Amino acid sequence: MRFLHTADWHIGKRLNGFDLLADQMAMFKQIETVAKRDKVDAIVIAGDLFDRSVPSEAAVQELRKMLSQLNLADHFPLIAISGNHDSAPRLGMASEWYLANGFHLVTEFKDAFQPVTVGDTQFFLLPFFGLQTARNYFQDEHLTDINQIMAKVVATMQGQFDADKHHVLVAHFFAAGSHRTADSETLAEVGGLSAVDTSILAPFDYVALGHLHNYRALLEDRIKYSGSPLKLSASEAETEKGVWIVDTEPFNVQWHPLHQSPEMVKKTGSFAELTAPQAVEQIDPADYYLLTLTDQGDIPDVMAKLREYYPKILSLSWTRESHRPVTQKLKKLNQLDPMTLLGDFYQQTTGHKLTAQQQTWAQTALNKVEEED
Repeated sequence: MRFLHTADWHIGKRLNGFDLLADQMAMFKQIETVAKRDKVDAIVIAGDLFDRSVPSEAAVQELRKMLSQLNLADHFPLIAISGNHDSAPRLGMASEWYLANGFHLVTEFKDAFQPVTVGDTQFFLLPFFGLQTARNYFQDEHLTDINQIMAKVVATMQGQFDADKHHVLVAHFFAAGSHRTADSETLAEVGGLSAVDTSILAPFDYVALGHLHNYRALLEDRIKYSGSPLKLSASEAETEKGVWIVDTEPFNVQWHPLHQSPEMVKKTGSFAELTAPQAVEQIDPADYYLLTLTDQGDIPDVMAKLREYYPKILSLSWTRESHRPVTQKLKKLNQLDPMTLLGDFYQQTTGHKLTAQQQTWAQTALNKVEEED
């Protein structure tokens, strides 16, 4: 059979205050196009469909549209698990259609050991879980290490293997040998402990992972992260996004890039250069910008001024910072009171001054901290 492997949609995420729902719908349309073009037999989503455990109503409705389009309109079997960002109740928002229409969703650890069979393949769906949940399931308080637990998980799953089928694990965790590549990735590993030893996963023909946002975070032939299909932080600006197409017989894995629109664009130059007519002509107001200023002097209200040209600024940095002695910068900072530091930081990052109400809140919080000290 042939299936599409994706993960980490993070529906409902806001990027520096910018609503991504429209961008996420455009991303979804590309995934749907790839699935139709390549005539896949199923679509695998390896966790973190939502960005929050309590997503907004708009995010819930948007994800519902996407899943119903793939499953009810396009008739793709869906194979999905919950990730560390997901809420099991929210993911179960439309359970009336799930099993009746080939939508297989697992959000509980106890349900991971009953395989889902599609075509020539058994899929084992392992949602994000905590160590205590696994101890309770196996009734063994001596399980203190994630790799001990994963060894029991895999052995239990092997007991359900059909020798005439291929075997795929769908999971959401941090695998040994992989590395975090994006600020948008949660630091939490499975159970908050060490990474999963990939050698434990050897019995499976393929392991479809979610959690890390770079598809090259782990360079294994048969154990893959799909990465997020959309750039979700400034640190992902230069990370290619896409999906995997996996064939089970003969085994083959092929990467399919997804076009990012709007894009994340890096620009470096002086304020005059970045706002010159020829530079302004190239600005796409839909794109997100990561700007680096080369000016040596201070520019009052620089963020607000730049946003007149670049409406979606994700980050603003200065090349001069690397040339200032650290002691000089620290000395200057130490001369400022906390409220001044907060006000300067807020204005530099947002382009706006703190309101009177915000100053009151901040001062109250500061007073509380000082009293506790």
